[in-house]
This record gives sequence, C-alpha cells and structure tokens, in this order.
Amino acid sequence: MSIEEILAAVEPRLTRIEAEMAQPDVASDPRRMAALAREHRRLRELLDARHRITRVRKEIDEMREAADDPELAELAAGELPDLEEELARLEDKVRTLLVPEEPEDARNAVLEIRAGTGGEEAALFATDLFKMYARYIESRGWKVKVLDGHFSDLGGVKELLMSVTGEGTYGRLKLESGVHRVQRVPVTEASGRIHTSAATVAVLPEAEEVEVKLDPQDLKIDTFRSSGPGGQHVNKTDSAVRITHLPTGLVVTCQDEKSQIKNKHHALNVLRARLFKRALDEEQNRRAVQRRSQVSSGDRSAKIRTYNFPQNRITDHRVPITIHRLEEVLAGELDLLLNPLTEHFSREKLDNVLSDKV
Repeated sequence: MSIEEILAAVEPRLTRIEAEMAQPDVASDPRRMAALAREHRRLRELLDARHRITRVRKEIDEMREAADDPELAELAAGELPDLEEELARLEDKVRTLLVPEEPEDARNAVLEIRAGTGGEEAALFATDLFKMYARYIESRGWKVKVLDGHFSDLGGVKELLMSVTGEGTYGRLKLESGVHRVQRVPVTEASGRIHTSAATVAVLPEAEEVEVKLDPQDLKIDTFRSSGPGGQHVNKTDSAVRITHLPTGLVVTCQDEKSQIKNKHHALNVLRARLFKRALDEEQNRRAVQRRSQVSSGDRSAKIRTYNFPQNRITDHRVPITIHRLEEVLAGELDLLLNPLTEHFSREKLDNVLSDKV
C-alpha cells in the first residue's frame, strides 16, 4: 500500500478515535485517554499535512502552466522553487508522522552505566559517558537524579544508576542502550600505548505501580549503612536499601537519599522499570520471530559505538555513522548522533508500516 492510500484512511481513523474518546469508560481511564490523545494529535497533523500537500501540488501545477506564459514566466520561476521546497518538507513530515511513537517513548527514563572490560580505564570512560549524558540532559531542560553509584580508586564509575525526568526522555535516550567502546591512551598508561576499553549503558522506561505489581513475598529487602560521599550522615544510619526480586534474581540498591523510606521508594521504581523493560524485550523478541526486518532493540550486549580519541572520531556501528566531532559529543551535543540515528530507524519503521499494510 502506498503512502497516499494510507493517508486516505487517516480521516476515518480520526473519526473512530474521537468516538472512542467520548466513551465514559475511556474518559475515566487516564492512561487510555492519554494514549488516544497522542494518537489523535498525530492523525490530526497527518490530515492537515495531507490537505496542505494537495494545495501545494495544485499551486505547483499552476506555476508550471504559468511558466509557458511569457508575461507570467518570471513570476512562476521565482515562486516555483519555494513551493517545491515546501512540498518536500511536508512529505518528510508525513513520512515521520506515519511512524507512530511507541507507547513507552513518552515516559521518564532510568539510566544505568557500568564499567566493562578495561579495568580502571573502563571506569574512567564510564565517568566520561555520565558527564556526556548529564550535559545533554541539562541542555534539554530535563532533570537528572543519581540514585546509586560505586566508584573506583581514581574516581571512575564502576556502576551508576540515575533517573531522568522530562517529556519523552525514554524515547530520546533508548538508542543509547548497548556497549560503548573507547580507544585512547589511558591516564594510567605510562608508555603512551592506545588501549581499548568498554562500558555498557542500559536505558529503561520508568514503569508505574499499576503496571508492574510487586508481591511483597517476592521481595527480599535489606538495609545497610551508606558508603561514599555524604558528610556526617554516611555510616551513621542504615539508610541504604537493597531489594532482591526473588523470582528473577534482579537486585537494586539505592543509597543516595538520607531517608531509608526515600531510598526504598527509588529502589522499587527502578525494580519496576527493569521488570517492565524485561517484559518489553520479551514481546519484542516474539515479534522478531515473526518479522526479521525489525529495528534493532539496542540490546546492551551489542557493541553500538566506538569513541576513538586519537582521531577525534565517533562511529555508530548500527547505521553506520562516523563523525569527527568527538569532543563536541562528549560536551553534550549528543544530537549530532541521535538525530541521524532516529531518522534512520524511523525510515526502517516506515518501511515496516507500509509492508504491514500490503
């Protein structure tokens, strides 16, 4: 089915959604209503773009006819490029809108960074990744909160857990999940030899309590004294919390807050996020069996990116994309990579949308 045929079905779909939103049981379900409202906005934008495309195409045809008239040729020559440029922008917008957002994309995110192979250098690289994300998050006007962290003797990140709050944080950051590899001369290397190390990043969508039910009998909750920075409070009260989910073996530790209650609350949120992501991954794996051409899930075991310091180069291996602007990306200009990545995967999703309609 062509894009034009799909667009022709937008108006009936919009009418059905409006009727569904008017139902009392839907109006009393905030989550369902929010999902329908997002889809309604997308379809309305598609319908408006379709109408505008029709008008612009008509104007282009008129300008081309006018070009044959000596008195109007100059006017047509001046307006035609602008109209063709507007048509291209509208068609790009339609292609983007034809790919529905995943329901979880609008959620807040939980971000985990872990040092991988490479010892102390891997931990220092994990610190660079944390700073990169913190700068990017700040530039977007989002909020970040470190929930737990374990550090090496040189101050590198062995493991860091943080929440990111803001509109669409998960949808924007989810492509960062995977293994990040670095090639550089470590500060611990006296001979100047280039080493290769790695760190892993996992991005999880924040889950709500109603979506992931936690049976208290499935939880083992331990409290202990916090370690690390914290002034007089550290090692004086058992405020840190460790929660083990017995059925899956997942373990979450939070010790950032001075309050045991707050740490328990954060730990439960992270546990829900991990269980929710596990359920999403299982569903995605099921779909992968049915459709081999799906977009990569960004599994954390896959090497997704290499940061080469000697060449000031970053390569993303999924597309691939290579840019020689490493310092700018580490300074927080992550959109240099995320924009082309998002566009690439959107095109792949659009191909799947079109093939599914055939």
